[in-house]
Amino acid sequence: MNAIVKYPLSTEKSIRLMESDNTLVFIVDKKATKAQVKEAVEALYNVKIKGVNTVIDSKNRKKAYVKFSPETPAIDLATQLGLM
Repeated sequence: MNAIVKYPLSTEKSIRLMESDNTLVFIVDKKATKAQVKEAVEALYNVKIKGVNTVIDSKNRKKAYVKFSPETPAIDLATQLGLM
């Protein structure tokens, strides 16, 4: 499980997404599917997830945009992870 999610990303854009869309951005394994990312994040942080979008960035990393369900504020998890 831990091999799928590498680390959370803390950039201006990711902070803005967290505040506006209840979304956190993680760097994940390139071979991981959206379902695997969802499962891994839910298991690691004990949260409910609405959806996952992925993209390969210009640095050849896979980013997962993880949208949390309304009862799980992304800002709480970000604080827990030390992003805030």
